Amino acid sequence: MISCLIIDDEPFARQEVADLLDKHSDIKVLGQCSNAIEALQQINLLKPNLIFVDIQMPRINGMELIAMLNPEQMPRAVFITAFDEYAIKAFDNNAFDYLLKPIDEKRFNQTLDKVRSNMTPQPMTQILPTQLAHLPCYSGSKLKVVAAADVEFIVSDVGGIHVCSNKGFSHTQLTLKVLEQKTTLFRCHKQYLLAPGAISEIEITDTGAEVTTHSGAKVPVSRRYLKELKQLLGFQ
Repeated sequence: MISCLIIDDEPFARQEVADLLDKHSDIKVLGQCSNAIEALQQINLLKPNLIFVDIQMPRINGMELIAMLNPEQMPRAVFITAFDEYAIKAFDNNAFDYLLKPIDEKRFNQTLDKVRSNMTPQPMTQILPTQLAHLPCYSGSKLKVVAAADVEFIVSDVGGIHVCSNKGFSHTQLTLKVLEQKTTLFRCHKQYLLAPGAISEIEITDTGAEVTTHSGAKVPVSRRYLKELKQLLGFQ
């Protein structure tokens, strides 16, 4: 049984995919998501084998969503798109799975046959953004989109991954590893990522250093990362 999620901001588009999948007894639809933040939470929670993801979603698009996923837990992805000559050429050149809206059932079934024959996630570095412009966050029951440029630091503890920006504190499903790779945040401690532009002052301590950010927050810098931070800021 192949488990899947359907991700699209258009309800009728999601239902179209669900109706087509209903004809295939070996595919189990775990749920439907209307935006990337919701999808990220469900992917991390349900761990589907396969996702159908619309490219043209507001705020955080389908490509950005894929770039946010942990490569070690990446599901097989089928992209859904309205006609875009440049995108389709890129997909064809790299043999990616995609479907055009409105979806042709014969093409849909061919794509499913291809997926069934090989569930290995496809490498997508050629088409994915190298940097995230926005981070999917939540605060209580509210979903939020935080601009990466607004983040001062991110800290991981037993309660999760916490994002401190100029808009206040929120939380994210992204891992520190993905955040370090996909943003300009600098690893300053095993539990902290720091925005160099957020640094107001640095105080050297016995264990490394302590940064004061422009908002007045205190962020530790371990001895392991202190030299790199000095070099990053132009100190020898």
